Amino acid sequence: MLIVAALGGNALLRRGQALTAKNQRENARTAALALARILRDGHDLVITHGNGPQVGLLALQGLAHKPDEAYPLDILGAETEGMIGYLIEQELENALDHDRTVATLLTQVRVDPDDPAFAAPTKFVGPVYDEAEAREMAERNGWSIAQDGDRWRRVVASPAPVEIPDLKVIRQLLDHGTVVICAGGGGIPVVARPDGGLTGVEAVIDKDAASALLAEALGADGLLMLTDVEGIIRDFGTEDAERIDHLTPQEAHALDLPDGSMGPKAAAAARFAESRAGRWAAIGRLGDAAGLVAGETGTRVSAEA
Repeated sequence: MLIVAALGGNALLRRGQALTAKNQRENARTAALALARILRDGHDLVITHGNGPQVGLLALQGLAHKPDEAYPLDILGAETEGMIGYLIEQELENALDHDRTVATLLTQVRVDPDDPAFAAPTKFVGPVYDEAEAREMAERNGWSIAQDGDRWRRVVASPAPVEIPDLKVIRQLLDHGTVVICAGGGGIPVVARPDGGLTGVEAVIDKDAASALLAEALGADGLLMLTDVEGIIRDFGTEDAERIDHLTPQEAHALDLPDGSMGPKAAAAARFAESRAGRWAAIGRLGDAAGLVAGETGTRVSAEA
């Protein structure tokens, strides 16, 4: 099977961890070991990943250095895609004893310049703050901010992915048996110019939505969304909380889940599972990746039971 595996932010940064190179490498090593089991089971694999904390940190560093020369989000996205891809690529090569080629591809993803998301930022990036500090940062830097749990964070535009111009390159790598790491952080957001060329835009694309689009376009059989929880939880936060084993795409669409966490995953899973007969998506813990493929754990979204 061809499987697209989307690594959540916890793949490189667990909750509460400092955003250090050491922590990210250690977590990349853990992710690589889980993904290597899928490859050893005979499957082909394309890997995507998040980048919210990393791109937010780079933006802060730019503002601290020379605010008037700070890089836009598309360039910061490219920088983080290269950095995170390097860590995953190296650790996966090591986990596979260099028996399989692995490549990281900086991936452009086209969005619609008229997407209403540009007028209503919702995508969390960067570190968390208390409310007073967040409002001070927003006023100083011209940010939009929103509450994330009991803390506050910067939010940026998150337009829907429309097309992956680099799809041909990804297919060529897959045809040669290469494990491809691509569309990191949802990909580098670009829009089409009047002359047909592409140019970057100030946004961060949702990683789960981009991963579903990528999986559809590649003709993948399965889509994994790997995170730090065991799946979609019914009655989350109560004594009656329990993991949902299976959902149809229609049931997944109907769930009322938080936009900042499980909501985008359920929507992406439903979109992919309903795109063609026989396709499935699974949401669950990174360490359970092989079990998710086998249907033994996590929450599976498919038209079939």
